[in-house]
Amino acid sequence: MPLTKLRILTYRMTGAERRFSLRTLVALSSLPLFGVVAAFGLAPDTNTLDITPQTITEAIALPALASASSNDSFERESVIQSGDTLSSALSRLRIDDLEIQRLLATDGLRQLASSIRAGRRIQATTTQDGQLIAIRFDRGDAPALTVRKQGDSFVSEESSEVLETRVVMRSGRILSSLYGATDSAGVPDKIANQMAETFSTSLDFREDLRRGDTFSVIYTVDYRNGEPIAAGKLLAAEFVNAGKPYQAVLFRDNSGREAYYTPEGESLKKGFLRSPLEFSRVTSSFSNSRKHPVYGFHRAHTGVDFGAPTGTRVKATGEAIVKFAGRRGGYGNLVILRHPNGYETYYAHLSAFASGIRSGRAVSQGQVIAYVGSTGASTGPHLHYEVRIAGRPQNPMAIKLPGSPPLSVAQRAHFREQTATWSDNLALLRGTNLAALD
Repeated sequence: MPLTKLRILTYRMTGAERRFSLRTLVALSSLPLFGVVAAFGLAPDTNTLDITPQTITEAIALPALASASSNDSFERESVIQSGDTLSSALSRLRIDDLEIQRLLATDGLRQLASSIRAGRRIQATTTQDGQLIAIRFDRGDAPALTVRKQGDSFVSEESSEVLETRVVMRSGRILSSLYGATDSAGVPDKIANQMAETFSTSLDFREDLRRGDTFSVIYTVDYRNGEPIAAGKLLAAEFVNAGKPYQAVLFRDNSGREAYYTPEGESLKKGFLRSPLEFSRVTSSFSNSRKHPVYGFHRAHTGVDFGAPTGTRVKATGEAIVKFAGRRGGYGNLVILRHPNGYETYYAHLSAFASGIRSGRAVSQGQVIAYVGSTGASTGPHLHYEVRIAGRPQNPMAIKLPGSPPLSVAQRAHFREQTATWSDNLALLRGTNLAALD
């Protein structure tokens, strides 16, 4: 074979070998990758018992800690619990007993000690070794009281704070109960109570409440340094019961007296509340003949029985003078109120009387006069309530109750000017069904 052809053949074969070698190299270099994939797939079944663990120790340099200065102060906080005294609340802050005695002797704390309320905060500032520097007391709608240590004694001062009142508007829908709905809407219990009391002469929240009823409320909230501290007063409200709206707006006359009226100026304050209890259930109605649960024979039931737990507050249904407060036969503990229009109301089976309730004492509508019990001829805790006119018992749930006089012509212009905004805002809440508007 000629030499030239041999060289060409050799060159071609060498090129093919090179291509083969390159492919082989790529394939061989890929094997570890496939091995890794396979290893991941087989990892759960891999036997690791034969692998010898290794411990690696490495020194890590830590930054130097800054030493606490003797001038550093520390904050501690406690919340007053139900049943607390000021002394027990201070003890939870780990304040020395001797320091507590000195604190309680400080001007400004003597009155605070007798008026503390559950839920309010106490904040203490101490040194590093626990020595008391100052202590701050939350006082609700008043500026906080700060007591600072001076030598072996303490001095008190009111904190300079920004107090303001804001108007809040909320609405909600009844699904199960009034308080369940107001809680869901973020309405404070104080405002819910005011709404229930305002409409109590038109609505019976025990019997009339319906699923799907709606309400809107406009009220004030007191703020301190931008934080809410207390609910204020109800300014306006609307309650739609079974499709029928009931509205109320607050009006203050020229003498400073406040009362709730309809937007048309009709007073919502009746001569009598429909019920002496805020919430309860009727367990026995007025009847000319009823089998007595204790005596066993039929006799007239001259009032209405409201079932409620022992201790439930009983309110005067109208302004009156206490005619009788004591024990009387089957009535047990009994209060009789004499009203200026010739009406008398009876409250029986009471567990106790409110402070100061005695014959000749004047009481106002809604004032707590006693507490539910089961004294006398009673089979369980409840309130027996009677209304008598000229000595004759009437059905408290059916009798037409006298109302309060409407606004005079001279007051109506002032009334419209003062309440127009609240009426417009109620319409806004009704039209947009807002859950909350601050």
